[in-house]
Amino acid sequence: MNKNFYWVLIVLSGLMFASCSKKTNVFRSTGKMDDFEPVLAEYDYLSGKAKIVIEEETGKITRGTVNFRAKKDSVLWFTVSPGMGVEAVRGFITQEKIQIKDRIGNEDINMTFSEFETIFGLSLSLDLFQNVLWANPPFPFDYQDRLARVGEQFELTQVRNKVRYFSKVNVNHGKVSEMVSNSLDDRGSLLASFPTFQDVESQPFPIDVLFKLAYQTSSGPQNTIINLEWISIDPYTDPLTFPFRF
Repeated sequence: MNKNFYWVLIVLSGLMFASCSKKTNVFRSTGKMDDFEPVLAEYDYLSGKAKIVIEEETGKITRGTVNFRAKKDSVLWFTVSPGMGVEAVRGFITQEKIQIKDRIGNEDINMTFSEFETIFGLSLSLDLFQNVLWANPPFPFDYQDRLARVGEQFELTQVRNKVRYFSKVNVNHGKVSEMVSNSLDDRGSLLASFPTFQDVESQPFPIDVLFKLAYQTSSGPQNTIINLEWISIDPYTDPLTFPFRF
């Protein structure tokens, strides 16, 4: 896997937000799900900010800030800064394509999802990005999926595009508490853990998030751990701008 794909994995595991820091209110549920009805994030536009720590297999640790803006079902825009006001990466994801500007390594991505799948062998979409971001099940539940109630969790297994997704959805808040995805050819895997949620306009959004990535490179298997600490999340009804230029 080259550096381009490495940044896409970071995107998948942590597209954040741009706004001012504010006190976090822990989400407290007023009831439980009896039937499987996951709580999906409702918004027109979002902006916010998060701290990110990336731990590579070599022992290298990178710390920074991720700023994010979104228009639901339309655009994800983000920047990654390691500090000192330096922008390392800027990204723009739509229903059609992925664009990532690497300002430090000068290894950019500008391709459709179909082109990305042809090159990297991984099927992505804007909907999948959004669902992983907001701790939703990766895909809407349908007849081909397996679902079981185990204690305080619904366990959902979905197979799409040669990837198996196993999600645990907590009955108390209706969000994914843990998700594991594995490619059926064992080329890579992603574990996402959402231990706590904050109350944002009476909706549950993640606070601290842990991602563990395993993937193949020309030099062999690699593992990366990404920790996120959400500083702020702000839904909007008024439009936001999404500046992007290579």
